[in-house]
Amino acid sequence: MQNSSAPSSTSPSSGRTAIQGAGLLIVGILLIAANLRAPVTGVGPLLGLLQQAFGLGAGAAGLLVTLPLLCFALVSPLSAWAARDLGLERTLFLALALIAAGIVLRSAGSLTALLVGTCVIGCGIAAGNVLLPSLLKRDFPDDMTRLTAIYAITMGGASALGSVCAVPLAQALGWSWALTAFIVLPLAAMLAWLPQLRRHTAPASASRARGGAMWRSALAWQVTLFLGFNSFVYYVVTAWLPSILSASGYSAVAAGNLHGLLQLASALPGLLLVPLVRRLKDQRLLAAGMAACTVLSVLGLIAAPGLAMAWVPLFGFGTGAVFILGLSFVGLRVATPQQAAALSAMAQSVGYLMAATGPSLVGRIHDAAGNWNLVLGICALLSVLMGIFGMLAGRAGKVIGAAHIG
Repeated sequence: MQNSSAPSSTSPSSGRTAIQGAGLLIVGILLIAANLRAPVTGVGPLLGLLQQAFGLGAGAAGLLVTLPLLCFALVSPLSAWAARDLGLERTLFLALALIAAGIVLRSAGSLTALLVGTCVIGCGIAAGNVLLPSLLKRDFPDDMTRLTAIYAITMGGASALGSVCAVPLAQALGWSWALTAFIVLPLAAMLAWLPQLRRHTAPASASRARGGAMWRSALAWQVTLFLGFNSFVYYVVTAWLPSILSASGYSAVAAGNLHGLLQLASALPGLLLVPLVRRLKDQRLLAAGMAACTVLSVLGLIAAPGLAMAWVPLFGFGTGAVFILGLSFVGLRVATPQQAAALSAMAQSVGYLMAATGPSLVGRIHDAAGNWNLVLGICALLSVLMGIFGMLAGRAGKVIGAAHIG
């Protein structure tokens, strides 16, 4: 009787413990996700103030968005390798610590501290960008699409809150304190992640020796360029939208609120895409449709800037949907967690390297042209290319030629 009763007495407790453990892990993942965009995008509404404070032109000011993107590109391939030695959980905690340290340094008051702190933030975010998809593929393989959408929603929500609050905080306390306020995000995530430090597991990552096989896959390049063009366009508009709107007569507060609306709208597609991605045999039309939304919104800002209340959320919705689709492709177009990590590192590295050229480059184009129409026209053209690669990446299938990665 004792042997037969033991399972019934221990099984419910074990089940509750497992559920609680999974719940804590998901909370930690979402709080980490809240740090992966807001500390960078929150600078956009403050670029005008920072230009005034340090006497920067548009091209130089664009470095404040370009530098973290460049760090994303350079650090992303190294993140999984570092996690192999330190453990996935400790590496993510270290990434949060870097984001927190970078926020403090960025707010110190000097131009050098502003730039160096921005780079430190970028290094921390890069690790989270690469390792979270791998963690989801490893620990939640059956819920990959749903959890990807949820953490994308969290990213967008945190970014929206940061954008809306940035200008009022700067007006009340100064730009330094407005940037310091973002410290709340990594500190909360570090606290929630503490229980995970008891684990010391290797990431689902590609090996050093064989990771290059992913780079020879045509499908992997299609996924990468789909995300890369989206990153370029998104970060250009995110960096300069307040300036674009100000040039059209919007106040700083109104521009900041619309910037926040963009971030919020970029989170909403997750609610729609989860059931669609699961039901569709391939995602070609979905990818093309979301790219079309981006093209239309950018052209709308050129033709009718007075209707920015319509164009801005449409842009956020389109680019947010492409981002979620691209992250989903990282899981859907591979067969193993190791391939997911390899494709994630490839897409992050190339995609963010493309994006890093954007804000500063278009800032210089604006300075030369004297208006934002040429910049927006370039974004529309690149969004068309994004749609083409989205249709290629959206075809049902798996990466071939990299099955031996691991």
